[in-house]
Amino acid sequence: MNTDTLYSIIRRKKSFLCVGLDSDIKKIPQHLLSVERPVYEFNKQIIDATAPYCIACKPNLAFYESRGLEGWRDFELTTNYIKQNYPDIFLIADAKRGDIGNTSKMYASAFFENLNYDAVTVAPYMGEDSVKPFLEFKNKFVILLALTSNPSAENFQYFTSKLNKPLFIDVIEKSLNWGNSENMMYVIGATKVSMLVKIRELIPDHFLLVPGVGAQGGSLKDIAEYGLNNKCGLIVNASRSIIFSDSTNDFANAAAKAAKDLQSDMEKILAAFELI
Repeated sequence: MNTDTLYSIIRRKKSFLCVGLDSDIKKIPQHLLSVERPVYEFNKQIIDATAPYCIACKPNLAFYESRGLEGWRDFELTTNYIKQNYPDIFLIADAKRGDIGNTSKMYASAFFENLNYDAVTVAPYMGEDSVKPFLEFKNKFVILLALTSNPSAENFQYFTSKLNKPLFIDVIEKSLNWGNSENMMYVIGATKVSMLVKIRELIPDHFLLVPGVGAQGGSLKDIAEYGLNNKCGLIVNASRSIIFSDSTNDFANAAAKAAKDLQSDMEKILAAFELI
């Protein structure tokens, strides 16, 4: 998938919502624990309920890898279910990989060749040779961690150089030499909206994956005001506020309502900025 295709899906669905599949087996509705594959069944119902309102899905690998082979199998089944039933959904592996070149090449092969994901999150700490192998795949995206929404982001991401430049700005500037807007996106936390003006000056054409809306309290209105570009340029993720909005037998309908509410807000924003 390229950015033109992604934008066409945004326009058709009138949405830039990503549903995060942070499917913690300890938090899914208890009645599902009696089925053969509880997490996979949970995911299927969440996906079916929210697919009309979202343009992307983002399984977080931690909630699958932590359960060993069974968890990995649920991850594969979920991936295949989305690909087979909703091929227009932009599929993001929230894996936060990033290692030396040979290892990164294997990670890239796993997610882009074997699992056929559209994008994977990558940590930039080890530099260019840890990111470049992911950029060798046509119509696939690296989503580089730049400015995250967690409170401890300040431990490193705001370190200032002698040129009075925060580290996250340095990461963005250096990475512009590695890829382009057709193979690289950036993670920018919704709780860091005050930084979006400077970030958009540096990367006006790139898509941004924005976590932190919903349970973490980020403002969709502010993100849109400072982050939209002429192809929308935003993929806003909500996880817990959608998938765990209800713990009863009605959980899928509750998830659908939560997703639809966000989509409705996004439709108004896209219309106001004349992007649909």
